[in-house]
Amino acid sequence: MKTVAGVFTSSAEAREVFRTLRSMGFAENKLAVLLPWEAGKAKVPVTAAEQPGIAKALAGTVGAVAGAAGGMELGMALTVVLAGVGPVLAGGFLGAAILGVLGAEIGVAAGAKLEGFLSEGLPEDEIFVYEDALRQGRSVVIALAGDEQAADSIRDVMRQHDVETIDAARERWWIGLRDPEKEHYEGAGGTFHRDEIFYRRGFQAALHARTRGKEYDQVLNEMAQDIEDLQRQYPGSEVEGPFRRGYERGRAHFEATRAQEALHATRH
Repeated sequence: MKTVAGVFTSSAEAREVFRTLRSMGFAENKLAVLLPWEAGKAKVPVTAAEQPGIAKALAGTVGAVAGAAGGMELGMALTVVLAGVGPVLAGGFLGAAILGVLGAEIGVAAGAKLEGFLSEGLPEDEIFVYEDALRQGRSVVIALAGDEQAADSIRDVMRQHDVETIDAARERWWIGLRDPEKEHYEGAGGTFHRDEIFYRRGFQAALHARTRGKEYDQVLNEMAQDIEDLQRQYPGSEVEGPFRRGYERGRAHFEATRAQEALHATRH
């Protein structure tokens, strides 16, 4: 299964891409659209967060907000509040699953309903890019393609609607962090221009859906393959030290973000 995703400044563009892909026959368990709530313009109340940065999904069942939040336009729809992002509307069963990966509590009934529809292929290594795009007020469309031909057809649709690729969105995300990370790394005696690629890979690994929030020693086995791959690509380079420092810094960034979101939730 191949993931194809795009970021859109306009929620209307994202909705149109989602509608077009549905009309082309892509199933809801292979499609997701994530929209900032104001962009969704749905009239559905939301609840306060019970865990840091996260609110409950409405009504405990997937589809409970489908009529008010898009109905036939978005198919199954679900909303949660991500503090620091605000309310987020997700269309498609895959969209609900991605909100679950982000930490949203979707309820027992919702989880049971999703279990029969979700397929493998959730893009866990891209979740933090989607989250950042939502924080910037952008919308995201994600589709799972069965083969390269289907992936190309999805890309063609997205290119007709002023899409930013996930690779470009990831670069924009890093540019926003790079200067303070460079200052921090060099302040501790590191050579950032030499080690940046290894440091950045470690930083990103700390934000992966499976590892976010975990200490480095807890994920040593999972990180071994990344480090080996980098050593093969850059023979003779010191990889593990910068990678680990990046991971630990990425974990601190994640924890700080969650703490800020928890504080935001208590004030609103």
